[in-house]
Amino acid sequence: MDREFLTDLFADFGPVTIRRMFSGFGISADGTNFALALRAGLYFRADEITIPQYEAEGSKPFQYQTRAKTVTVNSYWQLPARLFDDTEELSQWARAALAAAQRAALRKRPKARKAVKKAASKAKAKPVGKKAKKRQPRKKSSS
Repeated sequence: MDREFLTDLFADFGPVTIRRMFSGFGISADGTNFALALRAGLYFRADEITIPQYEAEGSKPFQYQTRAKTVTVNSYWQLPARLFDDTEELSQWARAALAAAQRAALRKRPKARKAVKKAASKAKAKPVGKKAKKRQPRKKSSS
């Protein structure tokens, strides 16, 4: 798949940003990546809400091979081949994929905020610019 083909494919969906990624392209809208166009096919972002739709079409999640094993990425599922001929329905699937990507982004945000809060509270706990008191060795008590 080339850039021009992808642009035409998403014409009914609306404007998308297509960037080189791995062995293909990452496709995003409104700053959110929701699709991958790779040698193996076109994969849309999916979650617990949209995965049943892919399963009903007989689609599979994205997989790649490492030296040791096959890795399955359940967050991206292959777009059913029949949708390449129906850009209107493809745009509906693309909207669902974008919504799944946005939901995933919302779930990630609180974790990032927690990490920032932890770092801030640790910084407050340590006095800055003050020398730490040197501990005196304990005296041995005579028994």
